[in-house]
Amino acid sequence: MGFDPTALKFVEALRVLYAYSDKTIEERVCFYGRLGLSVGDVWEMFKKCPFFLNFSEKKIAQTFETLKKCGLLEEEILSVFKTSPRCIGTSEQGIATSVETFIGLGFSRDEFAAMVKHFPSSLNYSAETVKKKSEFVVNQMKWPLKAVALFPQVLGYSFEKRIVPRCNVIKALLSRGLLRNKLPPLSTVLAITDQAFLNKYVKKLDDEELVNELMGYLHQSSCFKDQKGL
Repeated sequence: MGFDPTALKFVEALRVLYAYSDKTIEERVCFYGRLGLSVGDVWEMFKKCPFFLNFSEKKIAQTFETLKKCGLLEEEILSVFKTSPRCIGTSEQGIATSVETFIGLGFSRDEFAAMVKHFPSSLNYSAETVKKKSEFVVNQMKWPLKAVALFPQVLGYSFEKRIVPRCNVIKALLSRGLLRNKLPPLSTVLAITDQAFLNKYVKKLDDEELVNELMGYLHQSSCFKDQKGL
């Protein structure tokens, strides 16, 4: 099947396959085919998220049409399905609430559509999570809202363990004029690995007192607690 037999997904896959007749599974695969997905696409989706085959044709069509109304093109919706099959299960009300949340924060409908296209999980975060992370990045750090639109993955990072500690380092460097008074791209602050972040923003500094201060911020994150040899 292409699964590790000791993995939880293997068990999930078996449950799905035993829950439906071959005819039902074939019908659902064919329905995805009519939307524009190949059998290979469906198989890859199944390996990512076995329970997506639980979604009825009615549910699949509903999500497809709802995302079209949000501004996504058909090929973009198929890309979302392939990237994150679980998004197919998002309720119509859930998508509407997500749209309302992003629009309420100042994102345009085009930006919302682009965010979902590039990071489908954007649909599944609570309004509280989206607001908390977006408002921190924009209001506290002064990145433009466009920065979040271009890098929606920020919504998926831990607020306490990644966003706040790293942003505290950036604020400290900015306050000392060590970043040419310019915020670096959001992705270069949050997307890089812990070691790459240390190398880029901390290790190259000659001021031992400042290095200790920055490491103090990073120690808020358990990821950095074992970092030594600075």
